[in-house]
Amino acid sequence: MKQFASFGLDTTNECLWREGEQIALAPKPFAVLRYLVENRGRLITHDELLDALWPEVYVQPQVLRTYMLELRKLLGDDPAEPRFIQTVPKRGYCFVAAVSEAPDEAAGAATDGAPAIRAALVDRVNEMAFLKSQAEAAKRGQRRLVFVKGEAGIGKTALLDVFAGAAAREFAATVARGQCVQGVGRSEDYYPVKEALSQLCASARGEEARRTLSAVAPQWLPEQCRAPGWSATQQNERAPGDLCGALEQLAAAQPVVLVFDDVQWADEATLNLISALARRRAAARLLVVAAYRPRDLDTAHPLKELKQDLLMRRLGAELTLEPLERMAMGQLLRRELGQEELPPGLEEFIHRRSEGNPLFAIAILEHLIAEGALARRGGDAAGPWEQRARFQDGEAGVPAELAQLIGLEIERLAPADQRLLEAASLIDVAFPAWAVAAALEMDPAEAEEACDALARRVYFLHRCGQDELPDGDSSAFYVFAHSLYREVLYERQSAARRARRHVRIAERLGSLFAGREGAVAREMAQHYEAAGAWQRACEALCAAARNALERGSADEAAELLDRARRLAANLSGEGRAAAELAIDGELAAREGL
Repeated sequence: MKQFASFGLDTTNECLWREGEQIALAPKPFAVLRYLVENRGRLITHDELLDALWPEVYVQPQVLRTYMLELRKLLGDDPAEPRFIQTVPKRGYCFVAAVSEAPDEAAGAATDGAPAIRAALVDRVNEMAFLKSQAEAAKRGQRRLVFVKGEAGIGKTALLDVFAGAAAREFAATVARGQCVQGVGRSEDYYPVKEALSQLCASARGEEARRTLSAVAPQWLPEQCRAPGWSATQQNERAPGDLCGALEQLAAAQPVVLVFDDVQWADEATLNLISALARRRAAARLLVVAAYRPRDLDTAHPLKELKQDLLMRRLGAELTLEPLERMAMGQLLRRELGQEELPPGLEEFIHRRSEGNPLFAIAILEHLIAEGALARRGGDAAGPWEQRARFQDGEAGVPAELAQLIGLEIERLAPADQRLLEAASLIDVAFPAWAVAAALEMDPAEAEEACDALARRVYFLHRCGQDELPDGDSSAFYVFAHSLYREVLYERQSAARRARRHVRIAERLGSLFAGREGAVAREMAQHYEAAGAWQRACEALCAAARNALERGSADEAAELLDRARRLAANLSGEGRAAAELAIDGELAAREGL
């Protein structure tokens, strides 16, 4: 049995399990999933997959896409943010979830799988306790609605995986889940609801669920559950009230838990159904859990208004998942590496670099291993992990998996928003609107308005305050939620485009501080150096050195001039000679003090 998240791949009996329930899976999709799982972490090209599963037979590559769509639907996997199957454009696929071995006999037990799932969760004790308290209230007949919010990769799905198992085990609840998928939800009414109902009808209470739906809400009966003689007259428009009644009937004697993930992508009809389930007055052992990303909700998003109204009326509760603290990050790393003693500095480095995001942390850890910065002692496959190279932010790079994930998020934005973010990445994790305006040759007020609008729409950008400029104007400044986003945005620009924008920012700095450029000369030099404008970088460093001397900091001046001399080596001929002459003049002035 190969275990990943809440799933078990039973290679002996060739079937898939989730939380003790068998999931119907045809032989070929099973074979595709098995091949990916058994080659976890490796790119599987289209040709390799076709050759492995259809040897000596020509098969259209399009068949793989069909099977991937089916597998993603069964696994609740979003191709834009894959937890299991990652698409590598024009090349193939990669299974990215952690895989472990589990005894095959555990597959069919109703409560088995939970220990492996529990082990995958770190530092969510209070959150689990809260969800269990809501399940306990539902078991007493008090219907409950809980919104779970958190950014991408923070662990919402992992928490819900664990809670689903606990609800079934500890509260004898029937759990059904629906995954909202970007692009699909808005075009197909009730997409996650239909998925949850299919699970409900395939559960241990499946016969009861099918009978109840047939009697109370026949329009909602899943297609695969309809009898051959199912009447066409029953194909009326789905009435939310009928489904509410059917669910309440099912939840009369035994708790029912409905879990909807990524409801920021849910269709309006699904949101209306969640609203109806929360507002109805009849007693029901019913708990609805809806997880979402807050930064994907703009001011006009229907979920935002629905949530605020239900919370204000005390018809729901909200649970926020925060980034992991450093101690919890250490627990995560010990679990992933399988050892109690971590290499010195690893916990602090990954916590700082990931900013407490579990998904980012694991990707960074795997990247360090792939790059050889972490390795087994003595090359022994069972030996402890130890540090082989220093951990340093500037040299770490962005793991390929995360770079692709972040890149997909960025590609979904409008071209104007992408340009805005690229320009912002040229400054630092924190950046002012005036610098974005300078890089893109925009009006500063328009740039600030655009940054404000973007910060309201994407979760990885925040407005942090207002700065007063030397000319009396003010400019808002912003910060990237994760430095990794900034790095990906920086690298996706061509060198020539970056150079032009860096020069514009440096020139704007100089004009803002006209008459006292020395105060910002060091920062100007950084932009000129990034642009490869060596002559201007040397001039700026000399100005910064003069400013340091005026402040009485001779050591700082020496460091700046030494850097200027190194940059001058990139010049040739008269340009290099002139730069070195200027540097020597500044050194002489320093020594004369």
